[in-house]
Order: sequence, then C-alpha cells, then structure tokens
Amino acid sequence: MLLPRIIPCLLLSKNDLVKTINFRNPNYIGDPINAVKIFNEKKADELFLLDIDATVKQYEPNFQLIKKIARESRMPICYGGGIKNLEQAKKIFSYGVEKIAVSSIIFENYNIVSEISNFSGSNSAVVIIDIMKVNENFSIFIHNGKKKINIDILELIEKLQELGVGEIVINSIDQDGTMKGFNYELIDSIINNIKVPVTILGGAGSLLDLKEAIEKYGSIGISCGSLFVYKGSRNAVLINYPSKEDKLKLV
Repeated sequence: MLLPRIIPCLLLSKNDLVKTINFRNPNYIGDPINAVKIFNEKKADELFLLDIDATVKQYEPNFQLIKKIARESRMPICYGGGIKNLEQAKKIFSYGVEKIAVSSIIFENYNIVSEISNFSGSNSAVVIIDIMKVNENFSIFIHNGKKKINIDILELIEKLQELGVGEIVINSIDQDGTMKGFNYELIDSIINNIKVPVTILGGAGSLLDLKEAIEKYGSIGISCGSLFVYKGSRNAVLINYPSKEDKLKLV
C-alpha cells in the first residue's frame, strides 16, 4: 500500500523555529536542530525548511545552519529562502539537501527553475506559490504576503511546467496557521492544471484533515506546520508526527 507523503514544514526566522498565522506574528517554537532530531526519531517522510526572513530582508541563506541541519537530518530536506542564483543552490545541494524551493525570485528570473532542474534533476526544483483571496479572486503574493503579483495562477503553473519544475507547492495564506482545514476552493481551482507532483500547505489542524485531503486528491503531498509543532486545545509546543499505524489509517 502506498502511504501518503506527509511533510513537516519548519519556518526559520533569525535562525529560530517559528510559526505564523496568515504569514504574520511569528511565534517562537524552539531550536530547529532539536526539532529535526525529533522528526528523525519519528521517521518523517521529508522536511520543508523555509527561511521566511531571507528574501524579504535580502539575506543570503544561512549556509552554516543549513549545513548543520542537513548533517543532522535522516530524512530528505527541501530548503527555501533567500536563493537568488544557481551558485547558491549548488552550495546547498553540496550539503546533501535534496530539493531547492524558490518563490519570489522566479518573478525576477524564471530561468532559475530550469537552471536548478538541469543541474540536479527536475525532482530537485520546487516552486512554492503563496496564494491569498482578494476581492473574491485568488492572487499570488510574495515577500511574506506583502506584495501582490499580477499574473494569472494557471498561466504561471503552465510556464513553470514548461521550465521543468519538479514539484509545485500550493500554499494558502488565508489558511496558514489557522488549523481550520485546507483551502479546498483554492486547490480545486488549480489542481487539475498541474501535471507534476503537488503538495498542499496551509490549514491542517488534525489527522482527519489529512485523511480528507487524501480521499479527495489521492497521492498528493501534504505539508503541515502548526499540526506538527503544537499539541492540545491550548496549542502547547510539542513536536509530533503520525506513526506508521496512524498513516495507514489515512488511506
């Protein structure tokens, strides 16, 4: 039986692990290295590691931290944040990171997608599309939801696929950190136009949300932030991840 691909999403801010709601008010969670160690023990499928400061504040990726995390991790890592060119991506790949995720930079240089794909294979080139509903329409945003991009979402998806993107992550700003479930209106509006692997992100609040998404979309990637760093009605910080038995119940 093919188990779903379930991916913890860790957000970095000032080298700390944080969690946001609607891309705002980052709440301190803890040390990212400790979180990686716990996800190792729980045998997570993969890990998204996203620096939410680097691009906005025009920082380079924190290569030393990425190297430490990559050395510690026993699961595949997808890193995103602050990457502006192929040379930076090559450096991160050299640490053993399997995938590079880009977002804002594609609107300055679409070719970075094909450059990463050509260098390390299409599976290694990931694009995260951050989307929010504005005036009843879904729109693409960059810079932590602060800057709207005036391009049609389906047009962007078609272009990315032509460039050789290996995976597209649909990230709902409206659902981020709310733990109220995935944004199915958004996902339904675009998923049939995506011909490469898809991961959805934003809104998961329970394993039932994961089960519902799997029932709707089949072998889709599911990434969660709050669900895997909080526990209980008061959202106490506790790194967690479903066991193999729990994952079997999702399919």
